[in-house]
Amino acid sequence: MEKYQVLIIGGGTAGIMVASQMRKKNKKVSIAIVEPSENHYYQPAFTLVGAGAFDYKKTMRPNADYIPKDVTWIKEYAIQLNPEKNTITTEKSGEIGYDYLVVAPGLVNNLDGIEGLREGLEKGLVCSNYVDPNKTWELLQKFNGGNAIFTQPTTPVKCGGAPQKTAYLSAHYFKKRGISDKTNVVFATPGSVIFGVKIIADTLMQVIGRYNIHLKTFYAPVKIDCENKIIRFKEVSTGENSCVVNEGNVLKEKHIGNETIEIPFDFLHLAPPQEAPAFVKNSSLVNGAGWMDVNHNSMQSNKYPNVFGLGDVAALPTAKTGAAIRKQVPVVVDNLLKLVNNQAADNVSYEGYSSCPLVTGYGEMVLAEFNYKSEFTPDPKLKQMLVFNSNKPHWRLWFLKKYMLPYLYWNKMMKGENV
Repeated sequence: MEKYQVLIIGGGTAGIMVASQMRKKNKKVSIAIVEPSENHYYQPAFTLVGAGAFDYKKTMRPNADYIPKDVTWIKEYAIQLNPEKNTITTEKSGEIGYDYLVVAPGLVNNLDGIEGLREGLEKGLVCSNYVDPNKTWELLQKFNGGNAIFTQPTTPVKCGGAPQKTAYLSAHYFKKRGISDKTNVVFATPGSVIFGVKIIADTLMQVIGRYNIHLKTFYAPVKIDCENKIIRFKEVSTGENSCVVNEGNVLKEKHIGNETIEIPFDFLHLAPPQEAPAFVKNSSLVNGAGWMDVNHNSMQSNKYPNVFGLGDVAALPTAKTGAAIRKQVPVVVDNLLKLVNNQAADNVSYEGYSSCPLVTGYGEMVLAEFNYKSEFTPDPKLKQMLVFNSNKPHWRLWFLKKYMLPYLYWNKMMKGENV
């Protein structure tokens, strides 16, 4: 049986960053990455791809260019975790042993989590930047008016702000095409507010007003009727939906009983329900909700001290973003190096930092940076870009999103540098 000092599951942002930073700081420790995919995707650009503002081909590069050369690449799927034996099981090689395990496989879309979703995607009636951003752009261009609905599920999703970013860009696109007056743009969310950080939410409510968007809170999508092009929502909170903004076009909703609402759609974009991969969900490493159970400040497993989990698969009460991973990785690497050197893994410095680049239209963006306490924590370096209020839409932040962040991702983060 093959065995490694550090075994990493997942060759995405978190997995490659851990491997790269580990290798920079320790040339001798044996490291392996389990990752079946040949290609690596810069997923933060998918929102822009879906709005026709970024080339999909530029989001993809070979994994071979970023997995460190002296790290063993096991091109297989992990199918089982055996933490009580310090092994994992892969599809072809069987069991692989480790001293320390890093679980960072990301998450998966559950296309069967909403009735009719898979059918709608397959028939081209429904789109999702999480599945195929090129299809989103294709359907946007074909849309000529009616109900354009944007929504998200009750599960955690990768980059929680992404579904609303698509709504803003689409609303701006409809305005540029001159079809806003015959379009109802609807953003429906199971949440109680548009964003959890108040200073950002205040700005986004102004954006929603500017685009005349129908905001529906406490709306959880439960069924898509593809034949009749109707989406059904369940109201997930009792009482009046008090956060509806739009005094313009009348949106016709059909209320069935006290909790179910039907809205016909001419364009429908949504984030699918998302969950941990099955081999993680079915392991002893998860919490009751099926996500990797880790210490919120160290990312160390609460059950097995030689196991760490970070990135999208981890049960951390912050947004699942690459920006969060950027701050999680150095903490995990520091703790791993301490364990390798027979020291205590005592780095508990991660305080929930995450960042959501909220594109509010073509050429402008708000940058929401925050922590576990939902406090607004803007990076002081933004002042060097002459951005002094990142909670307000700014063209320089659009420039950051479209050009600077992809450059930093490919050339700094994925190469193991702290940025």
